[in-house]
Amino acid sequence: MVVLGRDDVGLPWSRSESSQALLGGPVPEATPWDQIARGADSGSGVLAPLECLAAQGELIDQDDTPVRIWSLSDEHSQAQAHAEAQGVSRSTDRTGMDPTAWVVREGEQTLSGYDAGRSHAGENRKALLTTREAARDTPLVMSEALSSHAADETTLRRGHGLAHGRRTCSEREEVFPDACQVVIESLQQVLDHDEEARVKPRSTEERFASPQASRRPIMEALKPWLGQQSADRLVEPNSSRGTAIASLLGHWETVPRFGSVPGAPLAHNLVERALKRCRRQRKHARCFATEPRASIASMLTSLMATCLLRGCQGPGVSGGTAGAALSGLARPGGVAAVDLSGQPEPP
Repeated sequence: MVVLGRDDVGLPWSRSESSQALLGGPVPEATPWDQIARGADSGSGVLAPLECLAAQGELIDQDDTPVRIWSLSDEHSQAQAHAEAQGVSRSTDRTGMDPTAWVVREGEQTLSGYDAGRSHAGENRKALLTTREAARDTPLVMSEALSSHAADETTLRRGHGLAHGRRTCSEREEVFPDACQVVIESLQQVLDHDEEARVKPRSTEERFASPQASRRPIMEALKPWLGQQSADRLVEPNSSRGTAIASLLGHWETVPRFGSVPGAPLAHNLVERALKRCRRQRKHARCFATEPRASIASMLTSLMATCLLRGCQGPGVSGGTAGAALSGLARPGGVAAVDLSGQPEPP
């Protein structure tokens, strides 16, 4: 319950202390952390197999969001003070702190994980793929069109979703009703065709082939219309709508991956839902004192999220519970089968 309150609900230690007092068992703030640290020992034996299994996935969906780590904030302040003492207005050291959430799909199986620290999403994905088997096909990686998500494009197939482009047009529909409506209606038709194919009990290849005749003409008609908006100066290039059109055209090869790759999603719904756990923690004054504490929280959150995706139910998060959820994922010819269900329970 301590782990669920802290790493799933985002309950600060001070509120945990008062809640325990109301239940008749008051404990100091430091006691729950000691319990979590001991429980993390049993979960650490499951994390490496989880990441190894995730590295073999055919679809990797990832995103990140800011986090607060006090020890890194102190280092940033010291680096900034040193830069100013040297006559430089701003330190060149990296200041970002971004927990990366990733959701991996392999067939009908889904895994989820988190990494918190200095590394951005692209670096975390590169580290994850180091354990990928060479014989496997190149994975499809869905991400935002940001420089922090960049990686060696020769080792993956990049894909971007339609949700942000559609949302941008929806936000500006009142200002540019006619132009935005063209994009919104076109993308809505694509989404409707995808939903129609998804709800019917078909294989991935059948779902991919079913809406192809409907998707392709829509996207092929939308691209020249977007290009005409800029070429004929019908939109100001530096305006919000102009930059949105330029971004969509600039990533046109990776946005409509659903038209060329079976199983490619239209949006980042899975990883967006996974990131809600991080945002919920941050909203409830969630922060970390040091990087090791952030690492432990990421590990426990990864195990909880994967257990939920696997339909595993139990009294809490432990090596045994998470190991039982993962043991069914190992396949002959893939990751070596390992019995993870025997991990010791936390004391």
